[in-house]
Amino acid sequence: MAKVITVTNQKGGVGKTTTSINLAFYLAKAGKKTLVIDFDPQGNAGSGLGIDLRELDKTMCDVMLGECELKDIIIRNKAKRLFVAPTIPELADVEVQMNEMENKFLLLKHAISTVVDDYDFIIIDSPPSLSLLTVNCMIASEYVLVPIQTEFYAMQGVGQLLETMKLVRKAMNPNLKLLGVLATMYDRRTALSSEVLAEVKKRFKDLVFETTIPRNVRLAEAPSHGIPIGQYDRFSKGAKSYKNLAEEVMERTK
Repeated sequence: MAKVITVTNQKGGVGKTTTSINLAFYLAKAGKKTLVIDFDPQGNAGSGLGIDLRELDKTMCDVMLGECELKDIIIRNKAKRLFVAPTIPELADVEVQMNEMENKFLLLKHAISTVVDDYDFIIIDSPPSLSLLTVNCMIASEYVLVPIQTEFYAMQGVGQLLETMKLVRKAMNPNLKLLGVLATMYDRRTALSSEVLAEVKKRFKDLVFETTIPRNVRLAEAPSHGIPIGQYDRFSKGAKSYKNLAEEVMERTK
């Protein structure tokens, strides 16, 4: 049965999608059959893995509306053992329709249950908000991974995110766990990055991953080419960091 991990932070621009894509790539490279579910209406996880969203016949929108099953939309990536369930911006409209549905909080969980035995890991890229879509992600997952950028306002909204996790755990998913907090956009040359990282470690202690994700030009360039950093520049600092993160994630989910 797959380990299901939601990558989430209600604050945008923290490296959430970059983490989803590259963590999944290195899990697959380590021999783990991995599915990325793009559940962010921006669709960046799909496009960052080389999918032309304009050419898609079926997406997560159709799955949520009950018009097809999850297995029907999954696309095999060029990287071995890596698969993608893409979405398109219309998912934001679908969310409105989901609000009127019975079991609206369980739609994603039910979809995933049909493929959960086919993968070792399922990584869900969630929207940068505490919306119905994000709650669906948490209810469908065993773990939550929270990227936090080492910049001003890093902790903004994290308290609310943890409170939402607590409510989800109490009401719908008692098995939900915080897998870890990932420091992103880390620049060891600046005092600010070091100070913020220290604050994050003080707050979350052992839950902070040892791996930090650096500010890295190659990491920022890779999505425009539709490939993970491990294929774009496997010797870059960003690639090495995400490889290390995948090793930590495998260790923590044993």
